[in-house]
Amino acid sequence: MVRLTPAIVSSFALSASALSPRTRVDRPHAVGKRWVGWENIKNAFIFGDSYTQTGFDYTQAQPTVQNPFGNPTYPGWTSSNGPNWVGYLTFAYNASSLLTYNLAYGGATVDASLVTPYDPSVKSLKDQVESEFIPGYTGNSSKAKWTGDDSVFAVWIGINDIGNSYWNGAEETDALNAKIFDVISSLVDQIYDAGGRNYVFINVPPLDRTPLIIPQGESAVALSKADVAAWNQKVVDLAEALKTKADTNVWVYDSNKSFGEVIDDPKSHAETAGLKNTTAYCAAYQNGTPAQDTLVASCGVPVNQYFWLNNLHPTSAIHEVVAKGVADLLSAGPNI
Repeated sequence: MVRLTPAIVSSFALSASALSPRTRVDRPHAVGKRWVGWENIKNAFIFGDSYTQTGFDYTQAQPTVQNPFGNPTYPGWTSSNGPNWVGYLTFAYNASSLLTYNLAYGGATVDASLVTPYDPSVKSLKDQVESEFIPGYTGNSSKAKWTGDDSVFAVWIGINDIGNSYWNGAEETDALNAKIFDVISSLVDQIYDAGGRNYVFINVPPLDRTPLIIPQGESAVALSKADVAAWNQKVVDLAEALKTKADTNVWVYDSNKSFGEVIDDPKSHAETAGLKNTTAYCAAYQNGTPAQDTLVASCGVPVNQYFWLNNLHPTSAIHEVVAKGVADLLSAGPNI
């Protein structure tokens, strides 16, 4: 059974489908001089929330060639009722033997002092970097066995920051997001100072199309959509600023676009072609099922034929789309 921790189930529940015209994430730019190619990357350090969490504990068993996740057992504790994008990237779309250090935590916001998570125990992005990555994998740590050339750093964050603030409207969320991205920039600077040179940012999917937001009415949908669009532009702005640092290679993956494509037409991607329902979820499945293809008769179709596992978290199929998309970008070279 794929288990979901309370942090994953509750994430955000307590609380422009398109990128702006100047957002360009689809055309490779000149490859940075330090980029050695996706096939030569040996380590992936991952940060984020429940869309990314696999339950890794950095104080326990570390990733090895024989066990690339380290802990827990693959696919880990995910919110997708099966492998999430990190699992697919590590085991299916890797171009080499990839050791994955996944510090993501369900319910995470960027900084708990700016946007309060649903529970005080949640490890924010700030916690993941400053309290785990920096002491655990930099400096004189025995676990610091990576270099800037052979490692990639990926961040997928923002769902809970937006989910716990979007209703305040553009004036307040613009000011808040500016503070949040100052924190993200500071955290990335710390990773850079520790030697990180290759960065992947994943933007926020269309939260306005989730079964959580839609029932709240047109105003909630519009406010959510606007905040997501503003956030996603700041992701690109951050990536472009980071690119100016010496020897950096930067990618932005557009999950907003791929989620929208699949919600509109599951057959738009081979990995999601088997989905039958992309707008609703079945309550009998929402906390996870014994198998990825479990069928409860009242739900009509098996759980893996639903896009949504519950009111916020998608099932594994779209995660495979994300993993493949990220791997394709890494194979092509920096797109910022």
